[in-house]
Amino acid sequence: MGDRVLVLTAAAGVGDDAAEAARTALAAARLGPSAPRRLAESAVEIGFSGALPAGFDAGAGTVDVNALAAAGRRKRMLIADMDSTIIGVECIDELADFAGVKPQVAAITEAAMRGELDFEGALVARVALLEGLPEKALEECYAERVRLNPGAAILVRSMRAFGAETALVSGGFDAFSARVAESAGFARHRANRLIVRDGRLTGEVARPILGRAAKLAALREIAGAAGIAEGAVLAVGDGANDLDMVMAAGLGVAYHAKAALAERADARLAHSDLTALLALQGIPQVEWRD
Repeated sequence: MGDRVLVLTAAAGVGDDAAEAARTALAAARLGPSAPRRLAESAVEIGFSGALPAGFDAGAGTVDVNALAAAGRRKRMLIADMDSTIIGVECIDELADFAGVKPQVAAITEAAMRGELDFEGALVARVALLEGLPEKALEECYAERVRLNPGAAILVRSMRAFGAETALVSGGFDAFSARVAESAGFARHRANRLIVRDGRLTGEVARPILGRAAKLAALREIAGAAGIAEGAVLAVGDGANDLDMVMAAGLGVAYHAKAALAERADARLAHSDLTALLALQGIPQVEWRD
């Protein structure tokens, strides 16, 4: 197959024409491509040898194209961000809607995700705006607003079926991460805790705050305890808060991500669902678990 592999993924499907266009582009670059191998309707891989030339264009259109080393693609651990990665919303923004302060909170969230604000300071400022919100709003918000992103459960359950460690680490709140972890099938979860008094949020978050550094620490702690090298870890996220763990992992994936993360990740997904993380590992759909 060669020492490298080009992986094409798209939630809407990867057509044979897109696969052939990519193979032709590799051939034109004298990289000795193999015949395309279909992993799923949504994924195709093509082996090749050598480095992609600057400005390489696979000609695949609205398909995610990622080049990876062919060796060691299957990972032994999955660590994932929660908000806007495993689920489709930012939970703090949705809670803010219940409190009537969503525009103010959402603006801080966006700036923090772009890496323009310190995460801890931004979290403290946002949580302060939730002061007085009834605790029952947490459960109501989860039931009404939180849904797994497409492919999330297949990804997590497949990884666990293969014997991989799975961890959900969030700069959000454990009231949500516990439910999301159970729904998606994660073995463990970590997140921040909102302080509640007399049935209402106090506007405070318990210390220490789980942010960018804590996500990296969680990767190293969980992997170390299981005897898993960082190179055998798959990490996925969407914002600046995920940068350290994504860069440390053997395969770091930016999922529909802000530029601060997308520019430095090993793979970038803008047109794919989360099953693409299985395809990036070379795992065909016949092995996926739902």
